Amino acid sequence: MAGWSRLARRSAGFIGGVAVAAGVIYKTKSEKLHENAVWTSNFEPSVKWDYNWDKCEAASLVRPPKSNNSSDEKNAKDAKNELKKHAPTATRHLLLIRHGQYNTDGEDDSQRYLTELGRKQAEYTGQRLKDLGLSYTILLSSTMTRAKETADIIQKFFPDVPRKETDMLREGAPIPPEPPVDHWRPEKQQFLEDGARIEGAYKNLFHRADASQKTDSHEIVVCHANVIRYFACRALQFPPEAWLRISLNHASITWITIRPSGRVSIRHLGESGFMPADKVSVV
Repeated sequence: MAGWSRLARRSAGFIGGVAVAAGVIYKTKSEKLHENAVWTSNFEPSVKWDYNWDKCEAASLVRPPKSNNSSDEKNAKDAKNELKKHAPTATRHLLLIRHGQYNTDGEDDSQRYLTELGRKQAEYTGQRLKDLGLSYTILLSSTMTRAKETADIIQKFFPDVPRKETDMLREGAPIPPEPPVDHWRPEKQQFLEDGARIEGAYKNLFHRADASQKTDSHEIVVCHANVIRYFACRALQFPPEAWLRISLNHASITWITIRPSGRVSIRHLGESGFMPADKVSVV
């Protein structure tokens, strides 16, 4: 929206605080975020963005002011102050890391450890995260062997960053994919069990910053391809059944940004360009 406003100011000037060009009205940055940014008259999106997707929008957390004509001005002022108190100002950045290549012949999780290439991939990712020069607040990982080993290697680059593990981020079958595939057919019960867990992990991890958070944060999350792909679809409000259409390389970085307004964007999806080409793998 801001980009459209700048373009309109350059090309058309302002009329009463609103830019006009080619018969189209472009609203200024001061307009409400919830109003559509249109580039042609009478445009109606097929799907509108839900700004309260995380149920953390300030307006939804504040009791509306009482209707009392004698104190309307005071009520409005109190409501405004209450909204300001609950409104976040910081941005959250989630850097989702797929584990490195692992031994797919293992009979159970303990035997599905990283290969020599997988360990090298994790080192490249740790170095890349360090080179970004960001201040990380947490290193969170799945409890599966390949994810923990990947996180162990990354942590060597950030020994002072707090570390946590959770079963919620374990690999699984989030939701039946559309279109379906013949080579991968989990039982219905697996979708029911894994899906509820992975959706719970999404709701726990994906939300805008709390109002008490004063500075932007960057969190490293090491988990699995199915989980990350599902998260990406849910975060962008795409049909979650589309998750299997996305492919992620081992130890790749998916960077998702959550703004205070409730807007979400992906800066990188499965980035692995920081690795030599002969070190990149996907299965």
